[in-house]
Amino acid sequence: MTRQEKLVALQTIVTKEIRRFTRIWVQTLLPPAITMSLYFIIFGNLVGSRIGEMGGFTYMQYIVPGLIMMSVITNSYANVVSSFYSAKFQRSIEELLVSPVPDHIILTGFVLGGVARGIAVGFIVTLLSLFFTHISVQHVLVVMYTVVMTAVLFSLGGFINAVYARSFDDINIVPTFILTPLTYLGGVFYSLDLLTPFWQGISLVNPIVYMVNAFRYGMLGASDVNVWFSLGMITLLAALLYAFSLRLLRSGKGLRE
Repeated sequence: MTRQEKLVALQTIVTKEIRRFTRIWVQTLLPPAITMSLYFIIFGNLVGSRIGEMGGFTYMQYIVPGLIMMSVITNSYANVVSSFYSAKFQRSIEELLVSPVPDHIILTGFVLGGVARGIAVGFIVTLLSLFFTHISVQHVLVVMYTVVMTAVLFSLGGFINAVYARSFDDINIVPTFILTPLTYLGGVFYSLDLLTPFWQGISLVNPIVYMVNAFRYGMLGASDVNVWFSLGMITLLAALLYAFSLRLLRSGKGLRE
């Protein structure tokens, strides 16, 4: 394929993915907005008023970056795992696999669709947070890089889950038993400084800790871990998952059976 043909193929896949979640926005964009509003009301206002300050900020200000990242993580992951598995289940993915479209274009198209949904929901949650507290961005480039790379990372995670899934039930196992616990234990609602040294060490094994803290640094200028190390971890994990996802797609594992 020529470069122009590859760009057309990529644009087609991305457009299809974006139209897919915007067409059913009541199911994809509205529920996260409602859920995060409840988090702001219950944890930010009701619980936060009793907790007071955390890390030199009001509790509401402290948890807003984590809640935004939570929405980006869950929605970028959910978009790709549901979309790719549906294509696999309906066997429409086979048409792409036998076409001259390169595997990296196929993978990139699905990932960009997940990134688009993750960023869209993150933007909506950010707008909602303005009704509850004042937020200002301290480091714009760190915020942008963290959001995009986190969305890429979990879009790739959703792709891998979809490849290995054998039924629609399988695409809910990872979000329920792995993603949700890691998110809640990723420093969204608390500072790592509140933990004992042992549990701080355990928390550093959780990759979501680095994403939440990198984004919090970009928003508030505060982080429990070194921001450059956090950005490096996000980049490394995204690169590893991309290489693994591309290998799965090229091998046809779980796709050509």
